[in-house]
Amino acid sequence: MSDTPRSALLRQLPSITELLQAPAASAWLECQPRSLVTACVRRAVDLVRQQILADASGRCGSQHVTAGAILERAGQLLAEATAPHLREAINATGIILHTGLGRAVFPASVVQGMVAELEGYTTLAVDRSTGERLERDELVEYILTELTGAEAATVVNNNAAATLLVLAGLAAGREVIVSRGQLIEIGGSFRLPEVLSQSGARLVEVGATNRTHLRDYRQAITAQTAAVLRVHPSNYQIVGFTSEVDLADLAALAHERGVLLIDDLGAGALVGLEQFGLPHEPTVRESIEAGADVVLFSGDKLIGASQSGVIVGRKALVERLRKHPLMRAVRVDKTCLLVLERTLALFRDPGRLARDHPTYRMLATPAVELEQRARALADAIAQVAPQVTTTVGESVAYLGSGSLPTEAIPSYAVSLAVPGLKAAGVARRLRLDAACVFGRIEEDLVRLDVRTLTDAQVPEVAAAVGRASSG
Repeated sequence: MSDTPRSALLRQLPSITELLQAPAASAWLECQPRSLVTACVRRAVDLVRQQILADASGRCGSQHVTAGAILERAGQLLAEATAPHLREAINATGIILHTGLGRAVFPASVVQGMVAELEGYTTLAVDRSTGERLERDELVEYILTELTGAEAATVVNNNAAATLLVLAGLAAGREVIVSRGQLIEIGGSFRLPEVLSQSGARLVEVGATNRTHLRDYRQAITAQTAAVLRVHPSNYQIVGFTSEVDLADLAALAHERGVLLIDDLGAGALVGLEQFGLPHEPTVRESIEAGADVVLFSGDKLIGASQSGVIVGRKALVERLRKHPLMRAVRVDKTCLLVLERTLALFRDPGRLARDHPTYRMLATPAVELEQRARALADAIAQVAPQVTTTVGESVAYLGSGSLPTEAIPSYAVSLAVPGLKAAGVARRLRLDAACVFGRIEEDLVRLDVRTLTDAQVPEVAAAVGRASSG
């Protein structure tokens, strides 16, 4: 080596005991387990040792083997080891219900209203008036029946679990009729035929991929039929020469023949989406009024609450599901119920949604405000990173998470070009930045869509771009 032989450098490495006695390590030991601090210090020493042994060009000098240098590295390792992996992120992708980023943003009033309950005990499974035990899902039944018009309701941990429970509880050992155009696959691991098989029910396919008629269902119903199942396609759309049976007609046929009608709505709209400039989605109340015996839908998509699957319908059927052995395996916890109940309360006044509910506020923001936000972001970036080329232009956002998959929502975005860096590198730096910004890459440019940003996040995003562009 240029100034110190390799063996001499290795001998200069401080001992683990010496390092643990340093003031920095002592401070760490006051708030972190000794085993973790020791492991990080030991790892830092090992990394320096490997650096010395691998140094063929003489670049590793005595400054790298000081206690201070090694403790600085150990501190970085300790910070990485103790940082939560699930953390806040900034969504600049334009996908409102981004599955990778936790889907819906909880309303601020909901989060703030939960603090006391999360810090103490809660009335999760007890009746305050009698002191007797009750089923936890009954806590939200009152508001679900109020908003949907159903007789009863229960909640499980997601809509896939709701589908499995309903089929196992109401149709095991018997036939369930489904249109071929509704044999969906969602998320790669949820395929309706396989879920039906797991439930113990037997699938009967009717119609064709693009067209199914009422006569197809009528001809398929036998003494072995338990239910007709209608499934919302959620993440795809069949267009062109198509037809499907109106739900009210399907309900009339099912009830005439003494079988159940189960309607799996997927995202599960509680209000008409037309008021937000989107096409009509069948609402849960419409399904109940059309005659569906049981309706299933997600709690974390168009409701915008915690991950959950909601089941509403006839009281006798919901009671059967509550008593099914699977119910305990798919039940939800107190945090889920706290978020769900408080978020559902916002739907009592649909006029508040665009103001108080993040999902609907993002949907309702007019284009002129988005353009102003995008220009404010571009100006802020120019202040902290003048070397970055920014372009403000029209963009396309999406609702996401399998909801309205083909419906493009007009938006605005700021495109970034950083000298000497490819778009993938810029995007990675933004993700790894303290602000944890997620954008999207198009035409080798990073695009930051402002429909999923707030005005308050503009300075944070600009500062992150400044750090990412400076290396």
